[in-house]
Amino acid sequence: MINQFVHLDIFDVGLAAILLLAHGLVSVVYRLGLGRKIVVAGLRMVVQLLLLGLVLQYLFALNAPAWTVLLIVIMVLFAGREATARQKYRFTGLWGFAFGTGAMAAASIVVTVFALTTQFRPDPWYDPRFVIPLLGMVLGNSLNGVSLGLMRLGEAAHDMRPAIEARLAVGGTRNQAFAPAMRVAMQNGLTPVLNSMSACGIVFIPGMMTGQILAGIDPLQAVLYQLLLMFLIAGATGLGVWLAVRCGVWRLSDPRHRLRLDRLKIR
Repeated sequence: MINQFVHLDIFDVGLAAILLLAHGLVSVVYRLGLGRKIVVAGLRMVVQLLLLGLVLQYLFALNAPAWTVLLIVIMVLFAGREATARQKYRFTGLWGFAFGTGAMAAASIVVTVFALTTQFRPDPWYDPRFVIPLLGMVLGNSLNGVSLGLMRLGEAAHDMRPAIEARLAVGGTRNQAFAPAMRVAMQNGLTPVLNSMSACGIVFIPGMMTGQILAGIDPLQAVLYQLLLMFLIAGATGLGVWLAVRCGVWRLSDPRHRLRLDRLKIR
């Protein structure tokens, strides 16, 4: 029975969607003001996943590097937008978007290429059946870390302004002056992935592992896949947070080592 596969249809998914409607009802009853957001988020998820399924069917059949790269670019751009959309302290212009997008793209691509060339080794190596799911998993999880890191950096720079300016006034470099703010920002950015790693297996069974088990994969093999992915996600998140925070510090100071909070705006 280990290889039994449960086929789902639209009716099965619709039944699960009732739970989301219950969230909306709670929001209405308690006047949380989240009813519209819940509906919009649910509809966005359905539309995006259905479109992704259709696109992936086409890409898997086509197996063309150019189209795979195009989808990767779209995924990275949307991730960058999501990482900076709800920041309280935002960088002026497109700098915040550029930092978030660049950090996530660099970290996710490096980690994905590492996994493709060392663990999975598909033939060809750019096979979208491996590239897209791996990159999507790594990118989606690093998004939270980068977003939290940039948000906390802006808040810390604003709250620690006197201390930062005091260090700069006595001849400290931008790195020395921003060290406490960088530390707080990076701690914040890494907290979600560290919590996930700490609770994984005892408190909750990760989604990918659950999906594999439900699809009939041997549980121990599913565990190995999940461990591999968690290490890849942790690596990408750490690298992405570090890059984003470093870029943020560069933007919040200038070559003369002055604090430039005028490059931040409060939403």
